[in-house]
Formats: sequence, structure tokens, C-alpha cells
Amino acid sequence: MKTILSHVRILFMLLPMLMLPGCISYKLNGASIDYDVYKTIYVSQFPIRASLVYPPLQQTFENELLDYITRNTRLRTVDSGGDLQMEGEITGYALSPQAVTENAYASRTRLTIQVRVKYTDNKQEGKDIDQTFSAYRDFDSSEMLTDVQDQLCSEISKELVDLIFNATLGDW
Repeated sequence: MKTILSHVRILFMLLPMLMLPGCISYKLNGASIDYDVYKTIYVSQFPIRASLVYPPLQQTFENELLDYITRNTRLRTVDSGGDLQMEGEITGYALSPQAVTENAYASRTRLTIQVRVKYTDNKQEGKDIDQTFSAYRDFDSSEMLTDVQDQLCSEISKELVDLIFNATLGDW
């Protein structure tokens, strides 16, 4: 009986400590922004400057970028200026054969998209970035590009936005 009571006492002493981590709120979105300094961001359009053009890509990429910033920061988007600025262009949209079969036909095709981003920090020097980001997806060559293009562009845009966010607002 004495042993049970000592275990119960220990449990009551440890119980508040076990509950403590549940009271702490963590937000792990990767953003490292001082919201006392940075309040606004201007994101320009990203026109397509690639030799091969797929018009819906611009809107897909821009929407993904703005949505990601809105979901993962408290920055307010503005139409010009801004504490932070992000502008650029889609510089590459290319198809290339990947796996070649024994009869010299490609069995896989790669769609690669490149985006050049100029990120400007108007509050602090030395944080600016001018960089090209690239991502790709492979698809079976038996599929028509027109059948998989929207899905591939969406997936690649999400990856590009993640890379861009981590290099700029995430400040890894």
C-alpha cells in the first residue's frame, strides 16, 4: 500500500510537467521575418521570357507564390514599393528526352522550368538576392504533353515557390 501511495505522489508531481509542452505553441513555417521591421511585400508579375511558351504557367506560378507568402507570413502584399520586393521572370520552359529505349526512342521526357528572381530588402543591406531557380518533372513519353502539362506545371511551380521562399523569406 505504501508503494502505491508513493507512485501516486510521484505521478501527481510529474503530471504538471508532462502537460507543460502542450501549453506551448510552436509555429514552424520556415519564415524568419522580424515583423516589427517588415510589414509589406511587393510581388511583381513574372512574365514568360522562355523560348517555349505555355501561357497558363505565368498565372499558375504567380498564384502559387502569392498564396504561399500569404499562408506562411504576416506580410501584407502591396501594389508597389514594399519593405520587401520580389520580381522576376520565367526564363526557361524546356522538354528534354531522358531515358532512351533500345530502338532510340525516348521513354521518359523531362519538363524543366526556370525562374529568375530578384529579391530586394529595402530595410537592410546585404540581403538582396538575384538568382535563378530550376525544377523539373519527368513523365512517360507515351503521354501527350497536353494531357499532363497543367499538372506538371502546378507541381513544378509548388517546388519552385518552396525553393524561392526558403532562399528569400525563409533566410536559411
